Parts: sequence; structure tokens; C-alpha cells
Amino acid sequence: MELWHTFALAIIQGLTEFLPISSSAHLILPSQVLGWSDQGLGFDVAVHVGTLLAVVWYFRQDVMRLTGAWFSDTAHRRLTEDSRLAWAIIVATIPAGLAGIAFEHVIETQLRSALVIAIATIGFGVVLWWADIAGKREKGLPSLGWRDAVLIGLAQALALIPGTSRSGITMTAALFLGYQRDAAARFSFLLSIPLIIAAGLLKSIELAQTGTESQWADVLIGAGVSFVSALLCIHLFLRFLEKLGFLPYVIYRLLLGAVLLLVVL
Repeated sequence: MELWHTFALAIIQGLTEFLPISSSAHLILPSQVLGWSDQGLGFDVAVHVGTLLAVVWYFRQDVMRLTGAWFSDTAHRRLTEDSRLAWAIIVATIPAGLAGIAFEHVIETQLRSALVIAIATIGFGVVLWWADIAGKREKGLPSLGWRDAVLIGLAQALALIPGTSRSGITMTAALFLGYQRDAAARFSFLLSIPLIIAAGLLKSIELAQTGTESQWADVLIGAGVSFVSALLCIHLFLRFLEKLGFLPYVIYRLLLGAVLLLVVL
């Protein structure tokens, strides 16, 4: 890849992994609109590693606390606020994992089109706007119980539809369930960790099986740039979320979806 392509794609991955604007909608544009070549599996693995390190580093205190509480409380057969949140993350991860296994072939063969991505980008953007204005925004993360974890997990499974946005749909579900914006975003970010790990492992296995050689410069730049962009994205998103709300992202999704429709129709 050209150097600026590497930087651009890594920045796109770092930003869209966590903003509620759909990474698949953005990653389709360089190839289908600009004619860029495929970045390759090695680069995909690298940017997944970069975004994973970013979210783990940003929430390192939460990750260490929740992990320690989960092991300790599970061993002692008790449930505290931290271990319950850790269990909620595990429970909410299961539906997407099962759906991915069950519908992988359908998704890969039937849904990865620009038209599907455009419709999902617009449709789920409108739903996000509805959740933001209709949600009561009363609950914090300590209120997260099993029912809400399952419902958010089921919503996360919808993110297998390209254009939905994993972060967008989980925040949407949390808002509908009455969670505050900050709580919805933080749970979405924590919930991303096991799925990014799973996606990175799957791509690593696929890379090992294909034996494809990677350009180490692209890999290292991709990992580094995606780490920095994702870290800045998380920080700025949480900082300005209460002031801006989700309307700017909804408007952006509508415009992006319209551009994609113009391209494919």
C-alpha cells in the first residue's frame, strides 16, 4: 500500500471502531469509491491489535479491577458490583458470538454489499437518534443487571449486519433501557474488548492458514496509528458526549448513507 493509504485506513479503523458511525461503511469507500487495493489480512490484524491496546489502556484501571473481582468473587462464590459488571460483559458477548457462528456464511455472501451498508447506516442512525431523545437517561453502570446485559447483547448481534455499527447499536440499546449517555458509552467500550480479541484471533488464524506475507512497515504503522487514533477517539468522545449528544453522529450517518446510495444506485 502507499504510505498515505496506510495512515488513512489505520485512522479510519481507529475512529470507526468506537464511534457510532459504522466501520464497514467507511472501509468500503476506499475500495469501491476510490479504487484502493485491498489492505490484506496482516494489516487487518495489526489495526485490530492497535484498537484493542487503545481501549484496554484507556480503561486499564476498570479492566484490572473487573478482572480481579471476577476471579476472586467466582472463586469465593459471591457477587459484588464489579464482578456482576464483569459477568454482564461476558453474558452480553455471547449472543454476537453465537450469531456470528450461525450466520457467518449468510453475512459473507448476502449482506456485504454497498446497498445493505447504506440502508443500515441510515436506518440504525435514525434509531440511535430516537433512543437518544426517548431514553430516560437515569441509570448508571451499577444498575446493569442480567436482563439488560442480555438485551444489549442481543442488540450487539445485529452489528453483524454491515453498516449497523457495533458501538452504535449497543449504545442505542442501552439508551432505550434508560442508561445515561456516559454509562451507555462506557459499557459499549468495555464490551468491545472480548469481540476485538476474538476478531483479531480469527484474522490471525486465517492469516496463518493462508501463509500470506505482510509488509512489516504497513503492519507496524497500522498498529501504531490505529492505537493513537482510537485512544484519542475514546477520550474525546467521552469528554464531549454530554454536551453534544448523539445528534452529530446521526447526521453524519445520514449523509454517509446518502453518499453510498448515490454510489450504488
